[in-house]
Parts: sequence; C-alpha cells; structure tokens
Amino acid sequence: MPRATWLLGATALVSASLAGWLYLDNRALRAALDTRAAAPPSATAPAPAPAAAPASPWAARPPAPVAHTTAAPPALPEPSAESESQGRMERRARRTDEFAAMFGRLDGESEADYRARILPMITAGLMVPRMRVDEQRKIAQDKAHVTPEQSARLDQAFDKIYGDVLDYTGKAITDGQLSPYERNVSGWLEFAGGLGGILHDANGQIGKILDPSQIRAMSDAGFEWGEYLGAKAPWEKLPAPPPRGTH
Repeated sequence: MPRATWLLGATALVSASLAGWLYLDNRALRAALDTRAAAPPSATAPAPAPAAAPASPWAARPPAPVAHTTAAPPALPEPSAESESQGRMERRARRTDEFAAMFGRLDGESEADYRARILPMITAGLMVPRMRVDEQRKIAQDKAHVTPEQSARLDQAFDKIYGDVLDYTGKAITDGQLSPYERNVSGWLEFAGGLGGILHDANGQIGKILDPSQIRAMSDAGFEWGEYLGAKAPWEKLPAPPPRGTH
C-alpha cells in the first residue's frame, strides 16, 4: 500500500474541515463567472427601413436607398490585474472569517455548546461516505476470501489506530496547529507529515492479518484502506478548538 494513499485517507479530517472553505470559495467563483457571462451583444440591431414615399408623377425614377450605419456598442474597460488581485484577496479574507464563524468557537461558547452545534454537521457529512466504504470493504473482502476471524482482527487493530490518530489530532487542535481561525498551511502540512509513523504502523498491522495475495486482491477490486480509515475514524470525539485569541 503506498504511503501517499495512507496520508490521503488519514488526513480526511483536514479535508472535511476544508470542505466548508471550498464551498465558500466555489460560491464566490460561481458569482464571478455569472457576472462575466452577462456580456453585451456584439452589435445593435439594424434600424428599420423608412416607409416608402408616395408615388409622384414628377419622379422619373424611384429615390435611391438610404444607407444606414450600425454603431459599435460601448466597450467596458478591462479590469486591471491589480484590481483583480485585490478583489481575490478581499474574498479570501472574507471566506476566512466565514470559515472561522462556522467551525470556530463563538464568543462565550462552551465546549459542550460547541460540540452540540458542530457534531450534527460532522455526523451528517460522514454518514454517506461511511455507508459507501462499508459496502466497498464487504465486496472487496469477499473477493479476497477474507475470513470472519480476519475481519474481526482488523477491527480490533483499527480501534488502536483510531485512538492514536485522535490523540495526535486532538493535541494539534488544542495547541492551535490545526486552527479554524487562520490559514495555517505550514501547520497543516506539518500535521499531515506527523501522521506518517502512525499510518506506517497501521500498514504493518494489516500485513500481519492479511496475506499479500489478499491485500492485492482487495486493491485490485478498487478498495483503498486509506479511504476506509479516513471515513470510519470517530472524528466526533475530537475536542473543540480553543476560543479565538487563546494562542
């Protein structure tokens, strides 16, 4: 199992938190695209031809047609690169505040109140992914001829893995390394890198329960242990972040 796959699956908590950020970012991008799509027509419609003059006995031939010109529509000034960059920075700062209001502790909010507000959101967001990976694991284990005893041993090993990951992640939240109040990219990367040892141990535990042919058969069936562990970890047990300004 590639180590990169484990990192991807185990950092599902970071991805779930960033889902709110991406939603806000996608909403702003859609608004910008809708504004650009409403472009003015390329040319105005030609003016209607004048009504024909009444016949005159003095006219030797009909009057010559009058030529009409079509004026080009007024062009809007192109936004400068500086104004576009400033607009993106303002939107990014606004989304940071919205993300903090959604996932951070509100003024005077206790940890119990925070969990009561956030846990339904986390549970609802993980319900479908958990159902999907459970079904995928069942199908893959059937194809790999995993015995019920092996499956039970895997679940026991995962309990220890989940405990280690939650302890490590909870400390990162308490210390402010994973913070909803700022874009701490270096902290996120440091957190993801620190999971390497835990995930390497998980890989070894699975290798002690399943033989190489079973692991390969499950992988060939399209099953990813990293995705499974990331969805099934009990993220609901994580502590609330500290109030803003604590760190």
